[in-house]
Amino acid sequence: MSVPHISRRHMLLGAGAAALGATAATGLGLSSSASAARPLASPTLMTGYVEVNNHSIGNVAKYELVGGGNVFDLGLIFAANINYDGQRAYLYNNPQVQAQLDAADVHIRPAQAKGIKILLSVLGNHQGAGFANFPDRASAEAFADQLAAAVTRYGLDGIDFDDEWANYGANGTGQPNDFSFVYLVEALRSRLPDKLITLYYIGPSSQRLSYGGVNVGDLIDYAWNPYYGTWGVPDVPGLGKPELGPAAINIQGTSSSTAASLASRTVSQGYGVFNTYNLGSADASAYLSNVTRNLYGKGTVYVG
Repeated sequence: MSVPHISRRHMLLGAGAAALGATAATGLGLSSSASAARPLASPTLMTGYVEVNNHSIGNVAKYELVGGGNVFDLGLIFAANINYDGQRAYLYNNPQVQAQLDAADVHIRPAQAKGIKILLSVLGNHQGAGFANFPDRASAEAFADQLAAAVTRYGLDGIDFDDEWANYGANGTGQPNDFSFVYLVEALRSRLPDKLITLYYIGPSSQRLSYGGVNVGDLIDYAWNPYYGTWGVPDVPGLGKPELGPAAINIQGTSSSTAASLASRTVSQGYGVFNTYNLGSADASAYLSNVTRNLYGKGTVYVG
């Protein structure tokens, strides 16, 4: 039986904008400072993927709009892995990911205190295990248990699925099937009813979003384009424009003019997410201003 989808998008925006001292999902009270209250010119959320092998996820909290307000709404720890031990899939954090999770008070909590949601992005690791080839419901549920446990243990705000680099079929694993990803998301939503679940729209999982009358789009919160410097609308039954991000940029690779154009198109066409990748440690406020002026009518400042 499917779990009814309860959109947390407006809850996320409303909590950040109102900053009324409500308790976030992590148990942290939202700040009442201007940094937690973005005066939105559009309702678009901005993601920030951070390669934590080299940079802190806390960098998403170092940017504000001129006059106050967060630039980033979602910070994505890139990335944990789905690994395979010869019998089962398991969640793996490399030493750099684990270090930031262990030092959450340094890397994660300050961003959450400003109203930014921090998610753990999970992707394949060349071992044959992926979100799309669990052989049965029990296997999918077992991995969902691991994901939910990580969110709870480290006080995170959700999970992001990125179906790349799985190398399906390696080490005797199966090829993608029609039910695996649906079972996984269904199980995770039942375990994390009030957390965010997002989809980096790529790989076999992105093409297997319905099974047995259950739509992944009725269970997740957002999905976005994975191809940087391009425009592409994810086809996710159950999600509408407010939950989709057709624009994607690489902060260290996409030209400023392309980023600005994609931001303008996002607003003019009424989409709810703008996807960014590769936020580093250097001040990127000049570059981000090209985006935020078109999304929110305000430039970006680096607050360190």
